[in-house]
Amino acid sequence: MLTLSVIKADVGGYVGHSSMHPDLESKAREELAKAQQSGLLIDFHVTHAGDDLQLIMTHELGEDSTDVHRLAWETFEACTAVAKSLKLYGAGQDLLVDAFSGNVKGQGPGVAEMAFTERPSEPVIVFMADKTAAGAWNLPIYRMFADPFNTAGLVIAPTLQEGFRFEVHDVMENKRIFFDCPEDTYALLAFIGAPARYTLRAVYSRANGEVAAVSSTQRLALIAGRYVGKDDPVCVVRCQGNFPAVGVVLEPFTHPHIVEGWMRGSHCGPLMPCALRDCQPRRFDGPPRVIGAGFQLANGKLVGPVDMFDDPSFDEARHTASMVADYLRRHGPFEPHRLPLAEMEYTTMPQLMKKLADRWESLDGKEARKVEAVKSRRGRY
Repeated sequence: MLTLSVIKADVGGYVGHSSMHPDLESKAREELAKAQQSGLLIDFHVTHAGDDLQLIMTHELGEDSTDVHRLAWETFEACTAVAKSLKLYGAGQDLLVDAFSGNVKGQGPGVAEMAFTERPSEPVIVFMADKTAAGAWNLPIYRMFADPFNTAGLVIAPTLQEGFRFEVHDVMENKRIFFDCPEDTYALLAFIGAPARYTLRAVYSRANGEVAAVSSTQRLALIAGRYVGKDDPVCVVRCQGNFPAVGVVLEPFTHPHIVEGWMRGSHCGPLMPCALRDCQPRRFDGPPRVIGAGFQLANGKLVGPVDMFDDPSFDEARHTASMVADYLRRHGPFEPHRLPLAEMEYTTMPQLMKKLADRWESLDGKEARKVEAVKSRRGRY
């Protein structure tokens, strides 16, 4: 059985948080080439989304392989050393612990893995986002696998009409739930419509139980207990046959929906689909970006990639994203551009609140009665 592992980490930005120095990718390719020569990996591809290093690997060791995760961790460490030598920004930012402990989950890097038997034709798309959070995939994945207005096959293709099963994670309480669609559609939406807490982890075909999509659900702030950067999630989607066609897997991104992230992870902005060469978020460290690398798998080999958003038919989505970015930026530090306070708890806001804590004065006595009187008058209308 083949395993496709996508593991990413921010190991140093160039310049600031905008892009990646080519020496980091070169070092990563060097490390993964050694692993391929030793037989650990079948194939690999190295790329970047903004300032995040992306390791795309195929092997036969299954999900959560200690050897593969150690390889990724040690590759990130080697790239961090290069980043420090170049004085890149935030070198090793996503490596939240000092030593590898058997699995990179919970240690900072984002992970999306799936194990499956390769079909006669196996097209997959690896989506990679920058300057946003893990919940950014909720809306597009729902549209790919449950929205008949997006995915025609749900209506006219016998292979898709049985629907899909969705695995949703509660990242605050570390638990999961499954929804079968179409019958559970409304219940599913009740949860994934709140992507800061409920994230879509995986999708499975109800026709044969095969995995259709997986995403990274790691929330860096929850792991570290403080703001250390956005999650910049990854997502892998299998296409065609018993799964949605390539065209409808891409279609949700024609609508640049609003996601959290952007500058200091503290703002809302449109998710802009762009070509790999344009995933260099610079305006206000954004707006948030998504890229898609398409591969045909052939006996574990990664044939590709094809730059899936390098297509003029997405120009209007990019234009819309730019207009939405203009509109939101004019709000400055006000909501809804800035995240609501519940989400600001996981940014640098708590540090400011602590700094100013002793300047708050209690409203008691006469002033408190004035406040209560105002509240009482408001209640009459």
